[in-house]
Amino acid sequence: MSSDITVPQGKLIERILTLELVRVTERAAVAAARLRGHGNEKAADQAAVDAMRRELNRLPIDGTVVIGEGERDEAPMLFIGEHVGNTNGPKVDIAVDPLEGTTLCAKDMPGSIAVMAMAEGGTLLAAPDVYMQKIAIGPGYPQGVVHIDAKPEDNIRNLARAKGVEPSEITALVLDRPRHADLIAAIRSTGAAVRLISDGDVAGIIYTANPEETGIDIYMGIGAAPEGVLAAGALRCIGGQMQGRLILDTEEKRERARGMGVTDPERIYDMKDLASGDVIVAATGVTDGALLKGVRFGKDVIETETIVYRSITGTVRRITAEHRDLSKFHMEA
Repeated sequence: MSSDITVPQGKLIERILTLELVRVTERAAVAAARLRGHGNEKAADQAAVDAMRRELNRLPIDGTVVIGEGERDEAPMLFIGEHVGNTNGPKVDIAVDPLEGTTLCAKDMPGSIAVMAMAEGGTLLAAPDVYMQKIAIGPGYPQGVVHIDAKPEDNIRNLARAKGVEPSEITALVLDRPRHADLIAAIRSTGAAVRLISDGDVAGIIYTANPEETGIDIYMGIGAAPEGVLAAGALRCIGGQMQGRLILDTEEKRERARGMGVTDPERIYDMKDLASGDVIVAATGVTDGALLKGVRFGKDVIETETIVYRSITGTVRRITAEHRDLSKFHMEA
């Protein structure tokens, strides 16, 4: 399909939802998947970034990256403030994590994905690449049943009460980091279970929306802010509750945040603060995981699996694709 086609603003979302946005994450996932198990996180991340940037620049949009990744780790990135698209379309905000779970990909472990969100201009939280405290649960609970400032024990008990079960039947998902030792101990003190993950908290937060399949009732802990915005966009599409607070614990971080319009460093953001308007989130599996299958390389075909969420309709589409024109996956940057 020609990249020179002009798409009316009212039809842009449908076009992206059905093809264009999927193609962006597919290409990033395939590029990264070629380096699965090679032990080189930066090379895999760079490959995903290059492929995602290349495909974004083909889209009929005037896009600005408001949430990028990699600044903190000095990794390759689609940088905050970067303009993408061919400018032949409406202004949109872009949030990206070209390779969520770089370690997972480098070690060929489950759960690595290529993910991005797109929304109307000015509707995604613009924030520096810092850490964010997060809490998230799935749909069907009273508003405020959990709160980011409540004790972990209280959140577990309140959630269990709302679900009509004992705390021992609740499972919390937490990133396996030394900073979470006290949080993990507090959760387990209630009798609840903790599932630890090494990386991948976008998918981890999405897991809370379907605890019957994933076994995850609540996500708690500190992760990267970009992943927080991406996850909030997905939860807005499928239901749930989420709160986040930027961790601006140095003057340099606070100054960067002020430069991006963050005036209250202690503000608690809810789901709609993080991602408002009409949001589309697409994610393609790089390695096999609970959310998506990883890329499959055949002799004459490459297979990908992508999930696409749209907030305004609540639509979730799962797209399994077979790519036979393999030359498109060997294009030079």
